[in-house]
Amino acid sequence: MRAMLKPFSLYIGLRYTGARARNGFISVITLISALGLMLGVAVLITVLSVMNGFDRELQTRILGMVTHISVTGREPVADWQQLAAVASRHEGVLAVAPFRQMEGMLSHKGQVAGVIATGIEPEAERKVSIIGEHIERGDLDSLTPGSFNVVLGYALARRLDAGIGDKVTLVLPEATLSPAGVMPRFRRFTVTGIFRVRAEVDGMLAYLHVEDAARLAREPGTVSGIRIRLADLFEAPYVGWQLERELGENFYSTDWTRTHGSLFQAIRMEKTMMTLLLSFIVAVAAFNIISSQVMLVTEKRGNIAVMRTLGATPGMIMRIFMVQGTLVGFAGTALGTLLGVLLSTNISAVAQWLEDTFNASLFDAYFVNYLPSELQWGDVITIVSIAMLISFSATLYPSWRASRVQPAEALRYE
Repeated sequence: MRAMLKPFSLYIGLRYTGARARNGFISVITLISALGLMLGVAVLITVLSVMNGFDRELQTRILGMVTHISVTGREPVADWQQLAAVASRHEGVLAVAPFRQMEGMLSHKGQVAGVIATGIEPEAERKVSIIGEHIERGDLDSLTPGSFNVVLGYALARRLDAGIGDKVTLVLPEATLSPAGVMPRFRRFTVTGIFRVRAEVDGMLAYLHVEDAARLAREPGTVSGIRIRLADLFEAPYVGWQLERELGENFYSTDWTRTHGSLFQAIRMEKTMMTLLLSFIVAVAAFNIISSQVMLVTEKRGNIAVMRTLGATPGMIMRIFMVQGTLVGFAGTALGTLLGVLLSTNISAVAQWLEDTFNASLFDAYFVNYLPSELQWGDVITIVSIAMLISFSATLYPSWRASRVQPAEALRYE
């Protein structure tokens, strides 16, 4: 008889799960419970995957273009190689490159756009940013000293209606005296490349050679400072602080946590809050499981009484309804996991289809112009575990109620 306890509970639990209830309302509530659990699990997996995608894009695209650390001199730096040698001695520094940055306006065919013009040394810049991997047209190596060539971001080039070989005019806000009076400083550049990283930097950055930038600033042979790439970008504040101490008051450092740290933290906080809020969908489904189980126990009181008179123990009765409720939870969780994985792996294509179908730009307000997604199986396992734990917990009270049914009292009204 003891060898039959667990198979008996499992067998009856499976029968109750597959059998059609006499009260159709109970079957509807059970179906709603499974569907609610499925929806909750699917939405949680999809939302976390999208948040992971934004997190990845922030690190690879935005922080790939924005330097981990920049060390800038309060006066123009003539010997940037010596500065680079000091920085390279620090553990975790992967590469160093010189830069000079200016803010101004670019104009072409009557179109004007604000721009951050960055002077770089192409070979060194490839080691500290991802710009070299995202040249869509032209060549980064076309930026040579004295050529006055420029590489534009894709969105910036579209705004100016400029292509390869076109001449664009860079206007700087520093005014210069001339016989005609005070005139802004400007210089014509030839567009020799267009990069596209599918982020906001596409519409605000332009690259020229660092020596051309120095000539334009009338400080030839100098740079503003150096850009540093680290093995661990989260070490940037500490390494920057060390460099400031070592280099003295003539230099100051800026790292990505000051320029884009708030965006990074916002995504992390949103991921946590969305997980918490959407977990209530799973909780609602669990309440539905409890209600359907309580009604099922009420309907099966006669059957419970008969099984008790035939020798079934309260523990066996409790396990019967635990099996039945857990199977409902398992079905909802399994279907939700399948739906969530499918949505997570195809959400970018779905969002693009919606944009194309309705001719709408859904992501103009974000730092990427498409919906990124990254499915992490650790998140899936965590969500499935939580859903199954909630589903199992929801069966305990109704199952306990079933085990407390007294045969004589239940059969009195049968």
